[in-house]
Amino acid sequence: MKAPYFMVMFAAVLWGTTGTAQTFIPASHPISVGAVRLAVGGIFLFVAALAMNKFRFRGLHTKYVFFAAISMACYQPFFFSAVSLTGVAVGTVVGIGSAPVMAGLIDWLFMKRRKSRRWWMATCLSIIGCGMLFLNSVEITVDPLGILLALGAGLSFAAYTLTSEKLVKNHSPITVVAVVFILSAIILSPFLFVFDSSWMANVNGVLVSLHLGILATGVAYVLFSKGLIKVPGSTAVTLSLAEPLTAALLGVFVVGEVFSLVSWIGMALILCGLCLLSISSPKKSRAQAA
Repeated sequence: MKAPYFMVMFAAVLWGTTGTAQTFIPASHPISVGAVRLAVGGIFLFVAALAMNKFRFRGLHTKYVFFAAISMACYQPFFFSAVSLTGVAVGTVVGIGSAPVMAGLIDWLFMKRRKSRRWWMATCLSIIGCGMLFLNSVEITVDPLGILLALGAGLSFAAYTLTSEKLVKNHSPITVVAVVFILSAIILSPFLFVFDSSWMANVNGVLVSLHLGILATGVAYVLFSKGLIKVPGSTAVTLSLAEPLTAALLGVFVVGEVFSLVSWIGMALILCGLCLLSISSPKKSRAQAA
């Protein structure tokens, strides 16, 4: 596996720890957690970029920076609200599963990059696997507003990724991520006052906040952005389906969840899709390959 692909997948693995981490703060509101995650992550990235003398707005494409920041800020409430309305299973499958398709369509319609059969095969395998994985859920709730919000989350993540892909071509990844996440944190800061954030006042709350902000956001998105220098955005979005795979495995081995045979088959399909994208080297040019 080439290093950029590994970086993207490892970032998704770090994202996959967020659900397990939140089980240690059961009284928290998910949107409050999302806002704290961006706030801590933004501060960490700001300090890291300053320490490396790489925090600067100068030279960055303002339109792309604000679009990426708004996309990331929208993803948090969209996804967590979708999960709240339509359940973890449907919200996750529609939200995370729709993102690769959204990214592929944007890539094709606006960037004129045709998707290879390998990309379509890997993406379809991963999305089907994601659906089978969450069939393990006993209760399935389909809420129209929840579905719409989940699609909004998928579109937001796809838009963030493709915009960031443009930014990291000419600027340091940590510069891009630091600026974008500081702006995203500012946009979401009102949620810290709207929803109960008292869970941060205990030891578990502090530790979870640091984990979510530093590892699952700061480190993860720097790695993701570094990977985007070589990995096409639509391919990176598909590789990010390592997130629900990681979350499921942690659920089994850490939280003690029990999965059905169908869910294990779903995990295997996601893994096959990820391997198909990351191990096989594209032979076509970047403009036409996955």
